[in-house]
Amino acid sequence: MSEDRSVGAVILAAGASRRYGSPKQLVVIAGRTLLEHAIEGAMAAELAPIAAVVPAWLSRPARLDSPTLQWIRNPFPERGMGLSLRLGLAALGDRVSAAVILLGDQPRVAPATIAALVAARGDRPVAAATAGGVMAPPVLIERTHFHLADGLTGEAGLRHLLRDNPDLVTCVPVATHPPDLDTPADLQRVADDG
Repeated sequence: MSEDRSVGAVILAAGASRRYGSPKQLVVIAGRTLLEHAIEGAMAAELAPIAAVVPAWLSRPARLDSPTLQWIRNPFPERGMGLSLRLGLAALGDRVSAAVILLGDQPRVAPATIAALVAARGDRPVAAATAGGVMAPPVLIERTHFHLADGLTGEAGLRHLLRDNPDLVTCVPVATHPPDLDTPADLQRVADDG
C-alpha cells in the first residue's frame, strides 16, 4: 500500500432516521449530539481531514468550527448510504491515503479500535472491525480502493461487498461492535450504561 500514512475519516450521518422517529442527528447524549460524539471520536483518534456527510437541512454548529472538519451535504439521503459514502470519499480525495468510515449514530467507537484499524494497514486494501465473526464499522479503506463505493446502492453500505470479497479485508478483532442507535430504546440503553 501507499507510503503516505495520512488517514482521514468519513462520518455517515445523512440517514432519514425512520426507525428512530425523529432526526438522530439532533439527538443529545451526555450534552452533545450523536454526530458531535462521532466527530470528536475521529478527532481524538487524530484522523484528518474529517468529512461529515449530513442531510442538506442540517446546519453546522458553531462549536464544530475546525479546519479539519468538512461539512458535506447529501442532497439525496433517500438514495442510501452508498451515495453518502461516495460523497465523503470524494471530499477527501487525494489528500489522504486512506479513510476510516464511521457512523454518525455510533457515539461510542473506542479510539483504540480506530488505532487498531490504522495499525492493520498493509497487504489488503480494507481493514474491518470484526467481533464474533461479523464485520461492521468502523472500516478503513485505502484510497486506491475508494472506487469500491462506486456501485453501492441502498442502505447496505460496504457490508455485502466486504463479506463477498474476504480477500480484500484484513479482519481486526474487537471485543464488541459499538451499538448503533437506531431506536429510542437503543439510546436509553446507551444512556443507562453511562
